[in-house]
Amino acid sequence: MDFDPVLLARMQFAANITFHILFPTISISLGWMLLFMRWRWLKTNHRPWLTAYRFWTKVFALTFALGVVSGITMSFQFGTNWPGFMEKVGNIAGPLLGFEVLTAFFLEATFLGVMLFGHGRVSERVHLLATFLVAFGTTMSAFWILVLNSWMQTPVGYEIINGEFHVKSWLEIIFNPSFPYRFTHMLLASMLTMAFLVAGVSAWQVLRGRANASTPLALRAGLTLAAVLIPVQIVVGDMHGLNTLHHQPQKIAAIEGVWHTERGAPLLLFALPNEAEKRNDMAIGIPKMASLILTHEWDGELKGLNEFEAHPPVRPLFFSFRIMVAIGSLMLLVSWVGWWLLRRHGWQPDRAPRWLIGAIAGMTFSGWIATVAGWYVTEIGRQPWIVHGLIKTADVASTTPAPHIALTLTGYLITYVLLIVAYVSVLRYMAEKPSDSYDPAPTGGAATPLPTQFANKENAA
Repeated sequence: MDFDPVLLARMQFAANITFHILFPTISISLGWMLLFMRWRWLKTNHRPWLTAYRFWTKVFALTFALGVVSGITMSFQFGTNWPGFMEKVGNIAGPLLGFEVLTAFFLEATFLGVMLFGHGRVSERVHLLATFLVAFGTTMSAFWILVLNSWMQTPVGYEIINGEFHVKSWLEIIFNPSFPYRFTHMLLASMLTMAFLVAGVSAWQVLRGRANASTPLALRAGLTLAAVLIPVQIVVGDMHGLNTLHHQPQKIAAIEGVWHTERGAPLLLFALPNEAEKRNDMAIGIPKMASLILTHEWDGELKGLNEFEAHPPVRPLFFSFRIMVAIGSLMLLVSWVGWWLLRRHGWQPDRAPRWLIGAIAGMTFSGWIATVAGWYVTEIGRQPWIVHGLIKTADVASTTPAPHIALTLTGYLITYVLLIVAYVSVLRYMAEKPSDSYDPAPTGGAATPLPTQFANKENAA
């Protein structure tokens, strides 16, 4: 069987970015949660905040390590599978990736050691500052990567000389038309992914009888953050969609399954897009709702895929978008119901209904699913272009034979599955460790008495 080397190269890059994005989407915002926990410890001298900080610092270190390793692997593929990309846009992509390393990665790597091992060796203020700089570094890393990705979606501020892209305005490139929406949307997605991870792991500790005095604090922080930010994400997502409609209408047409230009287009809840016959089978939708959402008019006109010479594959976008929305809706339901019921029980998870704690634990990695689905919408929706409207993906692929790409793709997939299993296993092991093993005595100040329901566990050792 003959395989298309371009398709295999795309699959390999998709596998790399799918694995890689799992970890930055946690570490970007977990740094800020650690800063919050650290600040609460200094303000209240309440020992469980220090316990939570030290536990989640270990999770951050584990996550950061896997993110760095997978990011390096992904960057290699620009040379191995897509050499034409850097040949054409290296004058733009190269400096942006360099800025990411200089202003973000070095900042994270420098102060991560202080954050992990400096408590008790440096002053409290210096340690708090180190935590802030690590959190700031992760955000700056996302900033530069999303600048490049957004520019590839909405390219501006360039000129083409002898087939190569050159910078006319760095300001236009950095703050390109889609960047503010994409950056905000991604930061919120990261916050929600982290919030459900924190809440879910805390709920798992309750279910397994491994909860300690820090567990209710972490559970409350995670659920509260999720309950507050999901409505904000819905608003930002709508704004991002309107921006995409303006700059990449063919992507929106594929997402909504609009084959032919129409007014009053329905919002399809489910369908089987039929690309061969340019129609949707088994469609279930709400009349005129897609036009209302996207144009704010009941009879607003949406351009169909028939209007474009080239458009992305429909089925991957159609289903990925609906998976993202479905998971987001479930996250909203669980966070609101969980916050309300736990508040009624005084934020003591051992008193809450067991089904509720189980539901929160089951949502631990829900942010991963929503983020990956959303990233597929973004990246597949740009096809067949690697730089929208200017450079086609097939034009910058390498001449590496398909069997070679297939071999390395198989190796990547096996390695990534094993690493994900290892990550989840280690996280579970850490969560189920006896609390005293990750709750060392604070470096200053008297320990605060622990809540009665956890006192025996804390004192057992």
